[in-house]
Amino acid sequence: MKFGAITNSWRERLENESVESLVGQAASRGATHIELRQTCLAACESGEGDAWRPNIGNLKALVALYPDMSFNLAVAYPCLSQSAQPQSALWESMLDAAIAVSPNAPHLRMVDPARFDALWESPDDIPQTAMSIAALVQSAAERDVTLSMENSGQPIRSLAMLVQAVRDTLPSEQGVMLGLCPDPTNQLRIDADSDPVGEIEALPVDMIKLAHFKQTRDGEAIPTVDSGDVDCHRMLQALENKGYTGAAIMEIPPHDDVFDNLTVSFDYLRG
Repeated sequence: MKFGAITNSWRERLENESVESLVGQAASRGATHIELRQTCLAACESGEGDAWRPNIGNLKALVALYPDMSFNLAVAYPCLSQSAQPQSALWESMLDAAIAVSPNAPHLRMVDPARFDALWESPDDIPQTAMSIAALVQSAAERDVTLSMENSGQPIRSLAMLVQAVRDTLPSEQGVMLGLCPDPTNQLRIDADSDPVGEIEALPVDMIKLAHFKQTRDGEAIPTVDSGDVDCHRMLQALENKGYTGAAIMEIPPHDDVFDNLTVSFDYLRG
């Protein structure tokens, strides 16, 4: 498993430091994977919303500085709450960027920030807008790009149900390109009595494309991955037991000591 970091942890430092330097600092603390989060890429991007575009040349130059590091791209994109638009310039630019930062194993994580009226407990609850993600999967699969989804308004079990429903509509070689980025801390905020790590334990390993680690205590975010509301050691063990070999990304909150907090988080999980 690759322990990694995400660039939105350094959002406040991008005014004075380059993203290249910040990636280097994460690497010096032991990170072997970096999730490049849209809006936190400095000179590697421009514009916002539908006008967002990656700077492909700068992205390629960034990853070339760290040949021993793996990367993926993460974007805010309404992939569940709006009908898919696989022919749009924005979508094509997202795929271009995902390929630029990891040409041998491109991976695009899509975060839909929308909230829904209720949790999806059966396939009948899934809105047609969410099912239309199948068109994005087909488009991405044509370019060998893996897709993972995240939505803080639905639990892991509901998103897994969506993935399976979409996979059932596609050829298997395309369907397997869609999966999840489970985040148990997000789930506890919307379903406090649930067992999100248990829901990760129930997932087939090919549905887990990324994993995010962060922590709260009594519902309040803390600056490290440590003991708290989520049993992070149990989560790590569940991933290892499945044979998951992808990235375990520390989603450390922005902080003056963000890199010290990253080290503490790595040490805690390794301990």
